[in-house]
Amino acid sequence: MRLSILGSTGSIGTQTLDIVRDNPDRYEVKAIAANSNIELLEKQAREFRPDYVCVVNEERASELKLRLADTSVKVYGGKESVIMAAGLPQTDTVVVSVVGMAGIEPTLEAIRNKKRCALANKETLVAAGNIIKQYEEKYGKRIIPVDSEHSAVFQSLLGSHGGVKRIILTASGGTFYGKTKADLVDITPEQAMHNPNWDMGAKVTIDSSTLVNKGLEMIEAKWLFDVDIDKIKVVVHRQSILHSAVEFIDNAVIAQLGAPDMRLPIQFALTYPERAAIRDNELDLTKIASLTFEEPDTETFYALELAKRAGREGGTLATVFNSADEAAVELFMKGKLSYLGITEAIAYAMYAHKNVKDPTLEDIYEADREARRTVMAMASGR
Repeated sequence: MRLSILGSTGSIGTQTLDIVRDNPDRYEVKAIAANSNIELLEKQAREFRPDYVCVVNEERASELKLRLADTSVKVYGGKESVIMAAGLPQTDTVVVSVVGMAGIEPTLEAIRNKKRCALANKETLVAAGNIIKQYEEKYGKRIIPVDSEHSAVFQSLLGSHGGVKRIILTASGGTFYGKTKADLVDITPEQAMHNPNWDMGAKVTIDSSTLVNKGLEMIEAKWLFDVDIDKIKVVVHRQSILHSAVEFIDNAVIAQLGAPDMRLPIQFALTYPERAAIRDNELDLTKIASLTFEEPDTETFYALELAKRAGREGGTLATVFNSADEAAVELFMKGKLSYLGITEAIAYAMYAHKNVKDPTLEDIYEADREARRTVMAMASGR
């Protein structure tokens, strides 16, 4: 299998390369791409010898080109280079693990060129689900989900022929499980950047703590599995062993269980419909004391209700939900917005937005820009 790995320096990207490292006869890396971390990109390029390395930051791309001058690796800069890497004729599978809205156009390019698309970027479907579905109808279904929850649903649906009653997405509850709003007034970025079970990047970890991440996953699941958002239920499962489930109309529930290890859903997206061995991630059910399931606290963590509204109304409102969160988390990380202000900013941006029901790509990008401006204005008191 010949891979393009977009976002190779992030959590999903590095774990994908771990899988490649463990299975050198199965995988060949043809292209890697990242935003600006050329130190790690250089190490990856020297180890895996891809044909292409793409860097969004053009200045850093020029620097990397000099660093790799003694190799045959070609270095390209700019966001267009990442789109190019998604459509390379010498690849058959594209792992899309870039962060945020930057995943939309590479995903479209991968689908257009009929690649298998291992999608680890939930914002792509949240913001542009209607356009992604149009592409899949035109070029054929290409997306295999990488998120552990959506992979679990995908696996639970294998062999079924309809009859889905609802999808059950599990949530760890995040760093501040059990806390009230009063407990969260003075939370710092350092406190928010810890997850009890998963090793994730800072943005995703903070989103997990606010339940924004689970809201994004609900909207993503709506598009991935063609279900109404009111048929998607979130339950808090602190152990992160049952990754998600499907309940059918006869009340049978099919679930996927496993150790909290992202290598499993990453690898399954690459090998489907086959499975391959993974080292050191066995799940011993005899050592699990209990599995617990609870309703989420949507009064304290009301981002989940905002996501449901965005998923019901569709259009550009889901883009605003996502983009307002990205802007708010960035401000929180810089100390310019409180922790509780993240969800407040999302609600404010959604309230201020005039929804476009059947958006074009430009409508989506304009909604993105508008949401960011709205959050910035709110944070600065204008």
